[in-house]
Amino acid sequence: MNDESLIEAARVSKAWPFEEARKLLQRYPEGKTAGDGSPAPVLFETGYGPSGLPHIGTFQEVLRTTLVRRAYEVLTGGAPTRLVAFSDDMDGLRKVPDNVPNQALLAENLGKPLTRIPDPFGKYESFAHHNNAMLCQFLDRFGFDYEFVSASDRYNSGAFDDALRNVLRHYGAIMDIMLPTLREERRQTYSPVLPVSPSSGIVLQVPVEVIDAEAGIVRFEDEGQVIEQSILGGRAKLQWKVDWAMRWVALGVDYEMCGKDLTDSVTQSGKIARVLGGRKPEGLIYELFLDEKGEKISKSRGNGLTIEEWLTYGTEESLGFYLYREPKRAKQLHVGVIPRAVDEYWQFRARLPEQPLDQQLGNPVWHLLRANGAVKGEGDSLPVTYGLLLNLVGVLGPHATHAQVWSYLGNYIHDADPADHPELAALIDPALAYNRDFVLPTLNRRAPTPNEAAALRALDGDLAGMAEDTPAEDIQTAVYEIGKREEFAFESLRDWFRALYETLLGSEQGPRMGSFIALYGIANTRKLIEEAMTR
Repeated sequence: MNDESLIEAARVSKAWPFEEARKLLQRYPEGKTAGDGSPAPVLFETGYGPSGLPHIGTFQEVLRTTLVRRAYEVLTGGAPTRLVAFSDDMDGLRKVPDNVPNQALLAENLGKPLTRIPDPFGKYESFAHHNNAMLCQFLDRFGFDYEFVSASDRYNSGAFDDALRNVLRHYGAIMDIMLPTLREERRQTYSPVLPVSPSSGIVLQVPVEVIDAEAGIVRFEDEGQVIEQSILGGRAKLQWKVDWAMRWVALGVDYEMCGKDLTDSVTQSGKIARVLGGRKPEGLIYELFLDEKGEKISKSRGNGLTIEEWLTYGTEESLGFYLYREPKRAKQLHVGVIPRAVDEYWQFRARLPEQPLDQQLGNPVWHLLRANGAVKGEGDSLPVTYGLLLNLVGVLGPHATHAQVWSYLGNYIHDADPADHPELAALIDPALAYNRDFVLPTLNRRAPTPNEAAALRALDGDLAGMAEDTPAEDIQTAVYEIGKREEFAFESLRDWFRALYETLLGSEQGPRMGSFIALYGIANTRKLIEEAMTR
């Protein structure tokens, strides 16, 4: 595969990262250039609100943006790019989060910029500095290539001063954009500029009058007094939609995606960006996640799924795979989707080396490997699926150990050794945890009906004549043949397999029985049948 063939395939690929990246090709047909005509990096941005800790939404936005970034680099043969992770830490704290200590300390500082509130954890200079550090550790943990930028640093250092003057110059035009979008009550107090009170340090939501745009001077009322104050050097911040537009223009942002809940913000901020002399970046508006009941996820209700929970029961690769697929479709996000995501990731990874180039570019794993810096697609597959591993652990019971699991894996894998199968070894702890927390509490092995008992006796007889190393396919064939025999009166093979799952495994669904029996062992499966017959 040469670079030209890769570029040509990427230009017509229907994979969504390439579709997004082609927007940037249209934005810069000849490539992005600086003022002196030299090549300039295309700037990708993600935003983070440090009033809380990083979460799965933070991960998905950085991951998906990185996928588009890498796709753009492929399309352009390596054009320069940057990714900025921007922290909105100049925001005033609106409410005290539920999951932090020293809540009274935060309550005393409500309304102040997040970087001017003491750290309730007692570790950093401020609450925002703590959460920003958590963000960087979070992103570093997953190996993202990014630059961290703090809103407070930009405001306080004066780096945004020229942009703030520009906002004051266009104050009336910005008000004309925003006021029609607000309720009448909100219009009475709305201002694009939020001055910081010189007395209380709170970010004020008050009407503002521009006195001198070039000097940055505004007039407002604070605690009954009329104040004239500069908005420069960290003495004010901008209202959200205005702030977003100002940042796009000041930093030169070319691409930023966001959730569907910010659709209106994108529209209004785009209009403001044009007023400020810039333009809205390209971007994807993605759908939000739902819980297992199909309801919108709410942090306050706690019906979501954390990164830590996913990595307890699954893998980083499976999380990336799940987040890659269909970003414009609302998807349920709960622990029940994890096993399938693990197995599907490995199914797609196993296909990758055998696929022609155009199909590789549509394979999620190709993009995920690129996001992590891999240039060539990697093959490989798990010798045992995660679903099958879960079935094995479920049968072993609540006290199953690593040693027991690997002992049984030896029935299925020649010379089974964790050192030779590190990807499989990495799934043992998640499988044990998933089984303990979600599978075992639901297992209910029922007694077989008379016709099912007869079929189980026939299966036991067939297994009695098989060697322990009988191939899974041969066992599967024997299972099929029993299910088709008229004497057992199954309406369909599905009824026979459901009977096997419910009587032997205690669940309504299960694996290919040939694979499971080969994994669990012929003799051990016969013991399961014996237990079922005496139930």
